[in-house]
Amino acid sequence: MVKQATRQRILGAAGRRFKKDGIDGAGVAAVMTDAGLTNGAFYAHFKSKEDLVANVLADQLRAQCQSLDALPPGKAGLEMLVRLYLSPEHREQYADGCPSAALLDEVVRRPSATKEVFTGEVVGIVDEIAARLDPTDVEGARPDALALYGLLIGTLQLARALTDRDLSDEVLSAGVDAALKLLG
Repeated sequence: MVKQATRQRILGAAGRRFKKDGIDGAGVAAVMTDAGLTNGAFYAHFKSKEDLVANVLADQLRAQCQSLDALPPGKAGLEMLVRLYLSPEHREQYADGCPSAALLDEVVRRPSATKEVFTGEVVGIVDEIAARLDPTDVEGARPDALALYGLLIGTLQLARALTDRDLSDEVLSAGVDAALKLLG
């Protein structure tokens, strides 16, 4: 039980650090310091930094999928998701925000095993979105779910990259409008 709690503490610290500094910009020593542990404790929980990266992505994306469950059912919950995801508050929350928006450009360059973990967890999120779009035809709703998820991530990434806050706010607003049109 203590080992699992320590592992979760490391995953949480690494997730925040990766999203803030980037995967390559965050060393094991910084992650372990953030977790309040020594470097030596790392290898009792993970084989390598890449093992940590894969586990962080899985943990963070599973948590994101579970947070969808807390929203109202159906399209009402998706509308709430869109408005929360494309909010100025989420834009500013690098460390505590969406792992996909913060790390997507780095995931592309990870080894295939890490990308497979990422893909599997994204499929779970997309399937949850599709089930809310059309519970009677989840497979048929999948293209719209993929488009919605991609729209959210790309819009947030662009809004975060802009130095002009008014333009960034405009990007978020336009993204909300486009996503709501997609929801019908």
